[in-house]
Amino acid sequence: MWIVYTGWMKTKYRVELSAEERQELEALIRAGNAAARTQTRARILLLSDRSQAKPKTGKEIATGLLCAMPTVTNIRRKFSEGGIQKALYDRPRPGQAPKITGEIEAQLISLACSQAPEGKARWTLQMLADKLVELKLLESISDVAVMKKLKKMNLSLGS
Repeated sequence: MWIVYTGWMKTKYRVELSAEERQELEALIRAGNAAARTQTRARILLLSDRSQAKPKTGKEIATGLLCAMPTVTNIRRKFSEGGIQKALYDRPRPGQAPKITGEIEAQLISLACSQAPEGKARWTLQMLADKLVELKLLESISDVAVMKKLKKMNLSLGS
């Protein structure tokens, strides 16, 4: 793993794989179980390996693997900075916690199954969302979020 400075503000990352790392990458590709993105990254590392007789250039790798040149550069950089695991896999992303928890979901089901408000034939998604806010179960929620939750539970407002 080398970082070679080749001019002002331009960095070129060199990949030199050990025999064990090469075997690991080849096994990953051969198995075919990994995600396509992971397999492409493994191929980039194998083709970039300077310990081989004739390594490919970044452009040749990008063209051969049908990916962008910055992808090749980024994978090489990640390998140089953090090793094979950092180059192959993305960090987990936390995501947002769901607004509708179990207790709120139970309230939503009971509302959706209850009699519609006076003067209305049935509950609408917007009415359900407004009622959840009115009951102070949530600060805010969209009708789309209510629809998605009802759809997950196989509930329909039309029946």
